[in-house]
Amino acid sequence: MEVYLDHAATTPLLPEVVETIYDAMRNINGNPSSTHKLGRIAKTKIEQARKSVASQLVASAGEIFFTSCATEANNMVLTRCIKDLGVQRIISSPIEHHCILHTLERVETEHNTKVDLLDVNPKGAINLEQLEELLAASEEKTLVCLMHVNNELGNVLDLEKVGNICQSHNALFHTDAAQSMGKYAFDLSQNLIHFLTASGHKFHAPKGIGFLYMNANTILKPMLTGGAQERNVRSGTENLHGIIGLHKAFDLAYAEVEERNRKLAELKSNMKNQLQTLIPGVLFNGTIEQQSSHILSVSFPPSPKNEMLDFLLDMENIMVSGGSACSSGSVKASHVLEAIGCDADYKTIRFSFSHINTPEEIDFTCNSLAKIFAKA
Repeated sequence: MEVYLDHAATTPLLPEVVETIYDAMRNINGNPSSTHKLGRIAKTKIEQARKSVASQLVASAGEIFFTSCATEANNMVLTRCIKDLGVQRIISSPIEHHCILHTLERVETEHNTKVDLLDVNPKGAINLEQLEELLAASEEKTLVCLMHVNNELGNVLDLEKVGNICQSHNALFHTDAAQSMGKYAFDLSQNLIHFLTASGHKFHAPKGIGFLYMNANTILKPMLTGGAQERNVRSGTENLHGIIGLHKAFDLAYAEVEERNRKLAELKSNMKNQLQTLIPGVLFNGTIEQQSSHILSVSFPPSPKNEMLDFLLDMENIMVSGGSACSSGSVKASHVLEAIGCDADYKTIRFSFSHINTPEEIDFTCNSLAKIFAKA
């Protein structure tokens, strides 16, 4: 049996998405900027995708901009907010994705932007009282940048609460929704969120395509210049077939969202219960009461097998991530696990699920782990 439990890193293309892209690659190949028939057909497909995303997010189609991924969109928001909107300070957290943290390091150095990182407790919960205190203490133009679902712990941020805090202090609010898109409902018409980013490959769309939501009152200037694509916000010929694939995957995700989330919750609960029974001393990271159903961060007790656990699971054809997917293969400890003070003697594995996983795969994984630790 081959078991893929690394869906927070990337998700496989669904058959329906593959078919849609294949059909488009055979039949829709005009440049969307061309005014002839083939160009108009291509442009129509892009605008249909834009309208679908906007409708589900309760936003205007004019507020959705296609990008290559959430990383590009996050970089654009952080850098252009400083240049275009006069942001002098950014408040974030030490458990954000590296595409946020590394960009913050850059803007702090290159633009002399003040960066404040909020405290997190051992469960990874962000100190929102501190956020309010920091916003109240200064009138500097501020951008608050906090991810919706943490990619390592699965913790879910209360977007409405943070949005209201920001609104009461005239701060801008940006959230990285890479891990939550396709799994949670959004209502951006409330104007609590100014910027939101997502990547298609996190919800069974192709790699290399994502999008940025920008509130109509906070439109940024382009980071990439050249043509007039994406209403002058992102130059470069559009990734037509990627956008068409994202459209299909996005529609499927929200058409099936309740059923998918029910299945994810069952898979996660099943794995937790089995691991608690089979491996004494196992710990689960994160704020369990406010956590996404597709991510389970597990710390295994000290054992001679810990150092090789990723490899041993791979030998069993079980694919997981040791902490964050973006640092897989790296010997450096996860910055998220360091921030919450995880015991270095424990080995942490992130299991992340999709609706295409089965209970049998969970059983196989748990039994394999039990055998590995039984031989320790």
